[in-house]
Amino acid sequence: MPHQILSHKEIQYKINRIAYQIYEANVDEKEIIIAGIEGGGLNFAKKIVNVLKEITTADINICKVSMDKKNPLQSGVSTSIKEIDYANKSVVLVDDVLNSGTTLIYGVHHFLRVPLKQLKTAVLVNRNHKKYPVKADYKGISLSTSLHEQIQVEFKTNSDKVYLL
Repeated sequence: MPHQILSHKEIQYKINRIAYQIYEANVDEKEIIIAGIEGGGLNFAKKIVNVLKEITTADINICKVSMDKKNPLQSGVSTSIKEIDYANKSVVLVDDVLNSGTTLIYGVHHFLRVPLKQLKTAVLVNRNHKKYPVKADYKGISLSTSLHEQIQVEFKTNSDKVYLL
């Protein structure tokens, strides 16, 4: 039976807090790239972008990061913007849930092919089951779950929710 962990209101609070943390870490930047991993990560990234656009005059650009999450090594990683467009810029790689770290580590690897001003990561839920040395610089909530439990994130208009299954 699903157990709701975060309500829409709580998720909105976490989005605002993460956006302000990103802004504070990039207060002198003229442009910030928010790179959302396709699926829940991209949806979460768009919500962060909406808040950032309200609180900063910096150019906030969204970038879609695509990969096969089950096999990122074979599929490779691609982005909706060219490498030249994020080179020497501040990039925040966003996903909805950090579980094993596989998706984030391959995303980080992709962005490290060009020089960056800085690269940070943001997740809504950090599950603490990492098999790779990747961490979330900005996180909504950290949960210690069993390996058999799953996190389900639903992004719906005015009805965002996070469940433990």
